[in-house]
Amino acid sequence: MHFLPNERVALFIDGANLYSASRNLGFDVDYRNLLEYFRKRSNIIRAYYYSAVLETEEYSPLKPLTDWLAYNGYSLVTKPAKEFTDATGRRRVKGNMDIEIAVDMLELADKLDHVVLFSGDSDFRRLVEAVQRKGVRVSVVSSIRTSPPMVADELRRQADQFVELSEIAPEFTRRQTEPRTRPVTAARSTPADPYVDPLDQA
Repeated sequence: MHFLPNERVALFIDGANLYSASRNLGFDVDYRNLLEYFRKRSNIIRAYYYSAVLETEEYSPLKPLTDWLAYNGYSLVTKPAKEFTDATGRRRVKGNMDIEIAVDMLELADKLDHVVLFSGDSDFRRLVEAVQRKGVRVSVVSSIRTSPPMVADELRRQADQFVELSEIAPEFTRRQTEPRTRPVTAARSTPADPYVDPLDQA
């Protein structure tokens, strides 16, 4: 991943998207090492982590991770996820963080030289374009090696730099896991371990 000398950099991590990509690629993210990886290579101004959280449950399996992130160098942005039943009677959870990411990125853009977005969502293409018009370089971190690919073609083309997640993952992989074949149903014991994302249980 390429950084220019003295670039002011901010990370914008779509938590659910990164979780899905890493699980599909068969590894766990160690968030301490992830932040350290970028701090060694650039001048990190902010590292944002976005996640929707179900508040209907007494205990959220996301809580150990979000608590840890908030005390260890990340700016945590959460909002309540909405639970509903679809037409077939299945329980669904909705918690899109796109607006929160867009607002924060645009507000901070004037103080940055380089934005690193951890997401492959095509909805971010216009956001990336708007930030680029302010003179900010944008790198998108996602994967084309999952099946199907996690990153939309239009977002990949719009970015100044596309970074394949699996190529930098060894720098912040906690331990290898089996590629995902079924939903995870229990929280792991430590915050850096894989966690159950409510969005992932839809």
